[in-house]
Amino acid sequence: MPLNKTILLLLICFIINGCTEPYILETNTYEEALVVEATITNEFKKQEIILTKTAKLEDKEIKVESGAEIYITDNTGNHYDFEEDSGKYVSTTEFQAIPEREYKLSINTKDGRSFESSIEKLAPINPIQDLKAFVETKEDSIRGVAIHVYNYDPTENAKYYRYKFEETYKIVAPFWTTQKATVVPGPPTAIQLIRNTVDTRVCYGTKNSTDFILTSTTELNENRLDFIVRFISDQNYILSHRYSILVYQYVENLAAYTYYKTLKKLSDSGTLLSPLQPGFFYGNIQSTTNPDNKVIGFFDVSSVTSKRMFFNYIDLFPNESLPPYYTECEELKMKFCDGPVDCNADELIYGFTTNTLTYYRNLDNQYTVYKAPCGDCTTFASGVKPPFWID
Repeated sequence: MPLNKTILLLLICFIINGCTEPYILETNTYEEALVVEATITNEFKKQEIILTKTAKLEDKEIKVESGAEIYITDNTGNHYDFEEDSGKYVSTTEFQAIPEREYKLSINTKDGRSFESSIEKLAPINPIQDLKAFVETKEDSIRGVAIHVYNYDPTENAKYYRYKFEETYKIVAPFWTTQKATVVPGPPTAIQLIRNTVDTRVCYGTKNSTDFILTSTTELNENRLDFIVRFISDQNYILSHRYSILVYQYVENLAAYTYYKTLKKLSDSGTLLSPLQPGFFYGNIQSTTNPDNKVIGFFDVSSVTSKRMFFNYIDLFPNESLPPYYTECEELKMKFCDGPVDCNADELIYGFTTNTLTYYRNLDNQYTVYKAPCGDCTTFASGVKPPFWID
């Protein structure tokens, strides 16, 4: 769920006092607030900040706060300007957060509101040591692959962690053939078989994490972390061939960790409609001109490291059948003829023209076909191999 809609749900729930009956969520009371997503890291790059507004539940698009002046300053006199670019704000120069340096975020909106963050320092740097995948069974008896992240900080300075990941997986269409059916306009209309392209057989899908993935070592005997950052059911098609995950580890300070943990707790559906509401949810950013100008978000100065791993399904599940495919692939037999009985010329022409059916074989004008994704994975994924991919 986008952060600004999550925030709106929180605002609505602050108004609702004790929902015990089923409640249809509508925006009867709408209170606009600026939503700030601002994390700068120790990576030397162009840093990014996102400014939006709380959206109404019925809104289908995110409301971007455009035309704002944004800059970050530090205690050594450096000034980093940001410029608007494709719905976000990007620093005009590359820079990185440096240990022990103090940073402050300033925002001036085009309608005259001004906001500033508290002064923040870079969180301790502690890189990911390793990523490993194991076949495990969860408490709810779901079997699958658990991705573990490991690290250790003997200095005990890094204790609070936030994770994001990007997973990429290989897809192989199970009923791809070397020939493809095309429709030749008539009269008479005919079906012609041409050579199929290889890139419709093997594809690659990519998904990003959307949840707040948080953990800490404060309750452990030593500052050694073994944390499951991702669990995938063994019935999930994304594991079927080859899978890769890129994990980003953000080391946070206590204030940032508490902010994300609170937001995660309030974003849970069971808590959002709880009768116990904490009031307006503030971060470390406040208005400098009018206390009634509400702002939600956190200026986070975090150290980040990343690590990628690959594995094949056969590595973890030798001699086991593949998970179910992306969609059910039912064999359909259709005869290319015109007539009142047992003829499917119109269905075949429409299916091949619109690429909703995929050709498999033909015998005496009786075509065996499947839904398009079963023979052409480009109908739902990319046929281009990612540049980082290793087979």
